Formats: sequence, C-alpha cells, structure tokens
Amino acid sequence: MDFVRDVLTLLHLVGFAALFGGFFVQLKAARPVVNNAMLHGALTQLVTGVLLVGIASGVKDDDFTVDNTKIGVKLLVVLGITVLVFLHRKRPSISRGMLFTIGGLTLLNAIIAVFWH
Repeated sequence: MDFVRDVLTLLHLVGFAALFGGFFVQLKAARPVVNNAMLHGALTQLVTGVLLVGIASGVKDDDFTVDNTKIGVKLLVVLGITVLVFLHRKRPSISRGMLFTIGGLTLLNAIIAVFWH
C-alpha cells in the first residue's frame, strides 16, 4: 500500500506542477486561455487527492489521523479550481482576473497543504 500511496503522491505533485505551470505560461500571453496543462492538472489534483484521503482514512495508525477540516477546505478549493478551469476551457480568452483567481487558488491549496498542521 505504501507504493500506491507514493505513486499517488507523485501524481498529485505532477498535477500541481501542470496546473501551476500552465498558469505561469499564460502570464505572458496577450490573450490568456485555460490551457490543457491547467485542465489536466486540476483534474489530476482532484482525483489523486480524493484517492490519497481514501487510502489515509483506511489506515489504522494511532500516530496518524486525517484532519477532516483541512481536507474539506482543500477539497472545496480544488473543486473551485476545477469548475473554473472546466467552464473556461473552450473560451477564446479569459480575463486577467480569472487567470489570477485560478493561479491564486492553486497557490492557496499548496499553502494549506504545507502550513496547516
């Protein structure tokens, strides 16, 4: 089970890199769009995050408990990102405000993951 968790963790990080990297690529664009990296990164983050929580919840370890509040907040944020990315994926361009909302929520989710104990 450790191997599966490690693979899912790696894929979760790859999803973050794709989503955040896709955001950074669009910063230079005259007419930013939701690119495939952002879409697939958001979906990867959502799916692997849910699977990771499912695995962690099934572990019977007195030294480890799932912080359901943290996970709930992270789930709401990634659902928001995924909805925004999905709804704007086929538009010819998106506003800078929408671009920064997607990037800001992505960064917020990483901050929650790292600093919320």
